[in-house]
Amino acid sequence: MKTIFKLILGLMVLMGAYSCQSQESEVIKKVDNAFLKQEVIGKNVQLVDVRTPGEYNSGHIDDAVNFDLSRQKTFMQQIGTLDKNRPVYLYCAVGSRSAYAAKILEREGFAKIFDYSGGYMDWVRNQ
Repeated sequence: MKTIFKLILGLMVLMGAYSCQSQESEVIKKVDNAFLKQEVIGKNVQLVDVRTPGEYNSGHIDDAVNFDLSRQKTFMQQIGTLDKNRPVYLYCAVGSRSAYAAKILEREGFAKIFDYSGGYMDWVRNQ
């Protein structure tokens, strides 16, 4: 149990470090609630919720698919099902995990990644 706790704590520290860095690049763009409403909702896009299945099942945005970032091997297999040449829209609870996921997708060769930096919590607050 202590090993699992240490692993989770280490992952959280790593994700926190990534979220503190500027994530803007030519490939990764931060977006807000208004952008999602205009460009994503009701459209045929690749919208990915990187939270846990429990978080996803308690509520999610539009037709998002759930690719649980905390399960790295499965996450990597799941992103392999996405079209790297089409934009990917990511979100998590508040922005840390989606920022980390965006970096992974960028490293894997995705052309355009949009990170909803406010996450699901912002989405719920601003409906």
